[in-house]
Amino acid sequence: MEQIFALFTIFLAFAFSGRCSDDFSRYDFPDGFVFGAGTSAYQWEGAATEDGRKPSVWDTLCHSRNQGNGDMTCDGYHKYKEDVKLMVDTNLDAFRFSISWSRLIPSKILQEPHLRISNACKLTTGNEPYVTLYHYDHPQYLEDEYGGWLNRLMIKDFTAYADVCFREFGNHVKFWTTINEANVFSIGGYTDGLTPPGRCSIPGRNCLSGNSSTEQYIVGHNLLLAHASSSRIYKQKYKDMQGGFVGLSLYFLGLIPSTSSKDDYIATQRAKSFYTGWMLGPLIYGHYPDTMKRIVGSRLIRFHRSHTLSCGFCHKHQIQTFSVREPKFLLRHGLTKLFCICLNKYAVAPWAMEVVLEYIKQSYGNPPVYILENGLSLFSNLSLLILSESAHQFSCQCEQIGIPMKQDSQLKQKDTPRVEYLHAYIGGVLKSVRNGSDTRGYFVWSFVDLYEIFGGYEVGFGLYSVNFSDPHLKRSPKLSAHWYSDFLNGKTAFLGSQGIAELQSNLSLNSY
Repeated sequence: MEQIFALFTIFLAFAFSGRCSDDFSRYDFPDGFVFGAGTSAYQWEGAATEDGRKPSVWDTLCHSRNQGNGDMTCDGYHKYKEDVKLMVDTNLDAFRFSISWSRLIPSKILQEPHLRISNACKLTTGNEPYVTLYHYDHPQYLEDEYGGWLNRLMIKDFTAYADVCFREFGNHVKFWTTINEANVFSIGGYTDGLTPPGRCSIPGRNCLSGNSSTEQYIVGHNLLLAHASSSRIYKQKYKDMQGGFVGLSLYFLGLIPSTSSKDDYIATQRAKSFYTGWMLGPLIYGHYPDTMKRIVGSRLIRFHRSHTLSCGFCHKHQIQTFSVREPKFLLRHGLTKLFCICLNKYAVAPWAMEVVLEYIKQSYGNPPVYILENGLSLFSNLSLLILSESAHQFSCQCEQIGIPMKQDSQLKQKDTPRVEYLHAYIGGVLKSVRNGSDTRGYFVWSFVDLYEIFGGYEVGFGLYSVNFSDPHLKRSPKLSAHWYSDFLNGKTAFLGSQGIAELQSNLSLNSY
């Protein structure tokens, strides 16, 4: 019990430690530390039917549920030169984007590699391209033919697709991500049915098929094997010539116990095993966490001795922070073996960045980490996330705790809360680096306003706003774009009324 109280005290120390400093610059980071911003193909490109592109599972899900879509979005496919110029103006070191599998290989026959993709890779050199191979959007024909990621055939097809990308674009790309947010994709797409391809068996959800009890584990396993296979191809065929690196992207939550109770501590450890250890355990140690093996049992596929997994480097996505508590109804009914937890969201908690990076350092041998997505929507009302282990089709019910954020039309351009957010989180990264974390890069999500899977065109994560009512989809810098540009240009990052007023004055002078 003393150990639990000691750990809880450490979490509180992080929570109330404050900012790394109110006064820091990019030059306080190690040489070679990369700052950038990101997008993804479906959310940024548009041009959904041009140049032979065929539907992906993301297209299918959006059109079947009438929840908005990325058919046009901000038209990055045609406006990429304009966006690259904005990246140069913003002083980005790097640009993170993904390649659309269903555009490059719209059928079983490979099309001529697209000039726009190749040009985007070339143009962003200088703004170093960080390319993701898969961002929730495999071709619909593979889903129709054999079930996509539920079938081992997908490992072979993904490896062939990765091989094409390495061959065609590898001379301009040194940093590859195989799978985007592998843990979230498995849960969202096959447990909750909220993200592509939208499969689940939860009553009341708009899922036409699926099995929430088993499919996420099958898919997660196949994703890990696909990552390993494509990484092996790169090492064998391309690394000596191209000198690049291959990594896997995971979404991390900052998880801390709600109280100092033993139950909440155990629930937090269980959540970490299922959410983080699920993927990092096999990559670092070659097997799933013991907690998962015990709870999931035979539904969790074991790795064969011939399977060689490697992290290479890990991509960390961290946007949301939660305190964890054990649901009381589980305790009353003796159901603590279920993976079911209640998560209460913190709107902004930069100390959680330190908690997560320290956890990776201590628990997984301090692998290289790039933070590929970190950002803030000023129009979000998401307050609760429920992860459930539905082995017995047991519904996990937690109270909803609303944390509405201020709705203000002026926030879209003069987005002071986003400036404060970036300042605080980058400061947290700096503190972690000084404490020994091997974190090597930080990317803002997103570079411009995009189509978002939750919130469509209303949430606006971008440094640059997009006027979606304008036929030309005009881009305009927000206050946060000016702040980030100044920071990347070496200006000391200092917040205060005078600093904010200066930024707002610059925004008024430079608006177009």
